[in-house]
Amino acid sequence: FVASGGLDNICSIYEVNEESDGWENQNAWRELQQHEGYISCCRFVDDEQIITSSGDSTCLLWDVRTKTPKASFMDHTGDVMSIAICPTGQCFVSGSTDATAKVWDFRAGEKCVGNFTGHQSDINFVDWFPDGQAFCSGSDDASVAVFDTRAYRQMNTYRHDQIKCGVTSCAFSNSGKYIFAGYDGRPWFLSWDTLTAQMTQEFDEQQSRVSCLSVNTQGSAVCTGSWDHCLRIWA
Repeated sequence: FVASGGLDNICSIYEVNEESDGWENQNAWRELQQHEGYISCCRFVDDEQIITSSGDSTCLLWDVRTKTPKASFMDHTGDVMSIAICPTGQCFVSGSTDATAKVWDFRAGEKCVGNFTGHQSDINFVDWFPDGQAFCSGSDDASVAVFDTRAYRQMNTYRHDQIKCGVTSCAFSNSGKYIFAGYDGRPWFLSWDTLTAQMTQEFDEQQSRVSCLSVNTQGSAVCTGSWDHCLRIWA
């Protein structure tokens, strides 16, 4: 399955197989509609469940086959921009324009089990540390932050005086040693050392706003999507 969401407030799910001829005439297999704002992010929990976040300040857990919400998560006071499912599969984290990141337990209902503050502006993206005990968040305040869920505190901040633009996306390397960050202005895309909070590499070939990035399963490459209509794979 592939899922997408947008300004129509609907999460559309498509079946994908090797015989597919393309996307031009492909109708959605399922359309999930209940949010009252745009869909900012959607993540599969498994083939039967998906989580969506929205500009209506909520997240919903859906039963894919029945097209009905199983749980709602309603503690944010601003648009929820990003969600990430913990590697343990028991919880997820969300980032919002209310400048907070919240951790939610699937079994706990609509109230979050952890509220993490420290950013001074909108949080655009969140991603879990590989062991599921910490997460990073990228914000319009030009910083990336790492929060430890066991210590319930911010552990480090990744910023530079010469970087004035917002962080659009961020992700840990598979080992957790590095954090990759995309920006809406120069330097566009770079990596940080997780422990020392020092920049380790700038990717000079990237010359436009990065809207998303992801590390592959093997951890051997990073893909960035940007406003110049290009996907770039860095290995």
